[in-house]
Amino acid sequence: MEEYFKKQKRQRIKNYCLSVIICVLLVFITALLYLLYQNIYLPNTSMLTPQKVDITRTSQTIEQVNQENKTITQVLEQVNECVVGISKLKNTGNTVFLENGSSSLGLGTGMIVTDNGYILTNEHVSGAKYTTCYVTLPNGKSYKANVVWSDSDIDLAIVKINAKNLNYVTFGNSSTVKVGEKVYAIGNPIGYEFQRTVTSGIVSAVNRTITIEEENKSSYMEDLIQTDATINPGNSGGPLINAQGEVIGINSVKITSAEGIGFAVPINTVKAIVQKFKTEDKFEEATLGIFAYDKNVIPYLNSNLRLTKGIYVVQVKNNSPAAKAGLREKDILVSIDGNELEKMCDLRCYIYEKEPEDKVLLKVLRNQKEITVEVTLGRGN
Repeated sequence: MEEYFKKQKRQRIKNYCLSVIICVLLVFITALLYLLYQNIYLPNTSMLTPQKVDITRTSQTIEQVNQENKTITQVLEQVNECVVGISKLKNTGNTVFLENGSSSLGLGTGMIVTDNGYILTNEHVSGAKYTTCYVTLPNGKSYKANVVWSDSDIDLAIVKINAKNLNYVTFGNSSTVKVGEKVYAIGNPIGYEFQRTVTSGIVSAVNRTITIEEENKSSYMEDLIQTDATINPGNSGGPLINAQGEVIGINSVKITSAEGIGFAVPINTVKAIVQKFKTEDKFEEATLGIFAYDKNVIPYLNSNLRLTKGIYVVQVKNNSPAAKAGLREKDILVSIDGNELEKMCDLRCYIYEKEPEDKVLLKVLRNQKEITVEVTLGRGN
């Protein structure tokens, strides 16, 4: 009997130990499953977070695009208020914006550059200095305008109307324009039905040189901005603007033998002139009396000549300040008053800032030797 009780006691102990072991295993397995669950759950949670961020970013991107489109629309509306129609012939009605206006009236485009009526355009649109043309504002009011300045070499002119408190354009910096930059061209391509048409594109190239054939004579336009924004004949004189609404060029030329190739004169070329008219109501043009080309043009003139710096003098006008100072054809102008010259535009812009009778110091390369020439600037026409 005593042996029986001992056996029962040992069995109860075994059962108890087995129960403890099973409980421990259950706790261990439960803990293990919990940890495994945590490991599976955490990655899923981390995956959800970027998805929410992506959705937020997508929402922000759409909002940014909408805001950008809204901004561009506002910009174009503002610039459009500064774009005018210009004709060489007087219209018998109230406006030069007529059907077939570009052919019957020589219709072109201009942009208001001061609040008191100075307007920038192409010379071939307005006519030469001291002539008259006719301007129509966006409100339909028409004015007789006087051409107060023009330069046939760059095909630009400034005309003046008797008006005040006008909206006017903002100038950008054409020297910082980059290829691929978004641009918009505004103008009056073919008359009333299409006045102030906006076309868009990119800057296709900068510092372009093109050949102009007129009356069996060849000339060159240099330092141009090339764009694929559509430019038609009536767009001449209108603004080429960047995405901020700043004018970076004046639409001037379209290549008729190819699509998507148009050119604009850089706005920096005439900034000094516009500023003089704005502040002094006049511009006394200082002149050097030479005709020179960029190095990009030299291959057209002489295939054997290589120009690595400066600008190449092809003509010195008789009795001009340059002639009196001893400048010659085939001289290479390297710098003016210490400012290096890479393009004809560099020289032109610098001289526009000067006054008649000012003295300038030119560094000249002649027969592979550098010389210094002082020139007293003359007075333009």
